[in-house]
Amino acid sequence: MSTSKVVIIGSGFAGLNAAKALKHSSFDVMLIDKTNHHLFQPLLYQVATAALSPGEIAYPIREIFRGQRNTTTIMAEVVSIDKNTKKVYLINGDVISYDFLIIATGARHSYFGNDAWEKFAPGLKTIQDALSIREKILSSFEKAERLNNPGDASKYLNFVVIGGGPTGVEMAGAIAEIAKTTLFDNFRRIKPETAKIYLIEALPNILPVYPADLSSEAQKELEDLGVIVITGKKVTNIDENSVTVEDQVIDTVNVIWAAGNQASELLKTLDAPLDRQGRIIVEPDLSIPDHPEIFVIGDCCHCKGKDEKPLPGVAPTAIQQGRYVGHILKNNIAKQNRSPFSYFDKGSMATIGKGKAIAMVKKFHFSGFIAWLAWGFIHILYLVGFKNRLAVLIGWIGVFFSGQRGARVIQGTLDKEKKQ
Repeated sequence: MSTSKVVIIGSGFAGLNAAKALKHSSFDVMLIDKTNHHLFQPLLYQVATAALSPGEIAYPIREIFRGQRNTTTIMAEVVSIDKNTKKVYLINGDVISYDFLIIATGARHSYFGNDAWEKFAPGLKTIQDALSIREKILSSFEKAERLNNPGDASKYLNFVVIGGGPTGVEMAGAIAEIAKTTLFDNFRRIKPETAKIYLIEALPNILPVYPADLSSEAQKELEDLGVIVITGKKVTNIDENSVTVEDQVIDTVNVIWAAGNQASELLKTLDAPLDRQGRIIVEPDLSIPDHPEIFVIGDCCHCKGKDEKPLPGVAPTAIQQGRYVGHILKNNIAKQNRSPFSYFDKGSMATIGKGKAIAMVKKFHFSGFIAWLAWGFIHILYLVGFKNRLAVLIGWIGVFFSGQRGARVIQGTLDKEKKQ
């Protein structure tokens, strides 16, 4: 009797935890990912803002599964799926068969129909994204310093973050700390502390999924850092030298997009129902209609919670979904006997800056230094690898006491782009 094969596409929180849940199973597990590492995305903004290095938040997939003998990892990109023949097709032409398929491909940036903005306003999903943003931020201060006319520096010293969710809030706060603290007294012709950081949110409040008291507290903390928070207004245009927010034009070459997500294009090859964000609308057991052997989990699935609203695209959701599907397969639970997936909300946190964060655990809301410590502890706990946990902890201690960010490396030259 041949061993059944489980193919998992994606090594994010969802795919990784599904694979781990199958450790002692009888399945032949294959984990496919475009990269060779598991990326801890919640701390990616700290790579983009020079607080951490890429290797501190990424861990080799092969090392994670070194001792899991039933699991093979393949570095490849899946371009299509044939659910009728149970085959996945790789970009190099290879074809892989499966008995069970778990799709955990995550999400990419969405520009709401304005795809031309992407080259001016990069998002933050990969290590390369983070390194590009880091280089742009640091290079802008250098370009401003070498100008003969300081009055021309505004476009380099204005930073615009679009999207007031956790990523946008964390990015804006971190850039403010770079300008006000890290680079203080590092330049002679410009004053980095005079840089303007804008956070733009189309909805009435930043962190709109948080209670009003925490949202207000976060905005106050950002404004104390010098961030200019603009809410209730939409971005109407982005080009290489400016951002237009309805009737206001901000001169800048530094724009970071944190406003929207779109699921992977791969999902369209399944011919299953999709929501407006391109996520597959899954059944209560996270499978797709008429195919109980195919599961879609993490940021690429539309799964309703107890309030009938889609579950949030956060790490705890993905982790729980991965473990749930792994449990179903490991115990060979038939479709009709599967209990619906139930998300346990452990709470939400967001950091604004050094010693500043907000947290919500059920009905208990708190902010400030205690919330920041809790945020840090939880993030270190979820990191993969002891060395990474230790490196991040040491890095944070250094930043906390000195204000200095150790990853301030510009890898290229300022003039590799066209002259400005």
